[in-house]
Amino acid sequence: MSDATPAFTPVIVPGWRNSGPGHWQTLWAESLPGAIRVEQADWDWPKREAWVARLGEVVRAATKPVVLAAHSLGCIAVAHLPRDVLAEVAGALLVAPADPERRGPLADFSPVPHGRLPFHSIVVASDNDPYCPVRLAGAYARGWGSDFVRVPGAGHINVASGHGHWPLGLALLQSLAPALETAAD
Repeated sequence: MSDATPAFTPVIVPGWRNSGPGHWQTLWAESLPGAIRVEQADWDWPKREAWVARLGEVVRAATKPVVLAAHSLGCIAVAHLPRDVLAEVAGALLVAPADPERRGPLADFSPVPHGRLPFHSIVVASDNDPYCPVRLAGAYARGWGSDFVRVPGAGHINVASGHGHWPLGLALLQSLAPALETAAD
């Protein structure tokens, strides 16, 4: 991204247990102009109602079109947003979505909505993610009407799998910008 003021607000949406130092979300929150990171009250025992409400507050408070950069359970929180909040989103990068049925602490996010998202979105998933099978991530993408990018051998696309700044992800986020430029006019 350039140093110019962006035509959109990047909203970073971490997943379960947050995204710590060195994670691409943390690095992007620190380096993208105008980025806002969603903070949750409880990262370890997430409650859908609280997470979705907090994400909705951040989206509604933005003064420019919003592009979401969500990871893991953050992707599922995006899918649970009410339609009036989704209407305020211009695009979303949904990375390594979680499977809340596979982890007890995430069960409150089940079932995962499969309705079409009303904006351009990209789901990125790995064929060896321990938290969500790639076939399920592909099903999410189809249901949400998202483009699907399969990244071989990328794990959960986090620090543990060697993804720091993650240039591919940043390029995918930037690919959403042309549609956002139009939305801002």
